Amino acid sequence: MADVTKARAEHIARSHPCGSCKEYSWKKLRVAKASEAHQKTLGEFWHVTRICGVCGAHDDVGLDREGDVVYGGTA
Repeated sequence: MADVTKARAEHIARSHPCGSCKEYSWKKLRVAKASEAHQKTLGEFWHVTRICGVCGAHDDVGLDREGDVVYGGTA
């Protein structure tokens, strides 16, 4: 299976609600390749940092190569 693209990782991150207020509105959303340490220890491929547009909560989400959430976000 091919690795998830940066655009797809952003789409996946936007599709998960804020853990605090449960809204889907993001003021800021940044997608970057995971650090080498996170790739080895967590299996993270993309690291997403986001700030809720409603309550201002800061959230980090880790995605693996297939687009599954490794940590953060809401279930």
